[in-house]
Amino acid sequence: MDYIKSNEDLINMIEKNSMIIVYFGSEMCGVCAALKPKIEEMLEKYPKIKSVQVDVDISPEMAAANNIFTIPGILFFIDNKEAIREARFISVPDIESKISRYYHMYFEQ
Repeated sequence: MDYIKSNEDLINMIEKNSMIIVYFGSEMCGVCAALKPKIEEMLEKYPKIKSVQVDVDISPEMAAANNIFTIPGILFFIDNKEAIREARFISVPDIESKISRYYHMYFEQ
């Protein structure tokens, strides 16, 4: 996952990519540190999904601008529209189930 540091850059990434997952976390958050590799591993199955990470300690304004008040948090966009929003108690299998459905509908029509 690439780090992104400004909301303007995030908006540009969302606009440029048909599917993008935005992971909000912190280096100081143990749950975030445990979840991030699981998300990255899951995303290896979906090569057409762009992924970026926001460190809320470095860019708290980005979390606030995107209504992320607890971490870890995930936003998933399809064609510039939010499709999934998960925070705090994130289940990777549940997210993968949702993403897989969208991915196959979008790319395998």
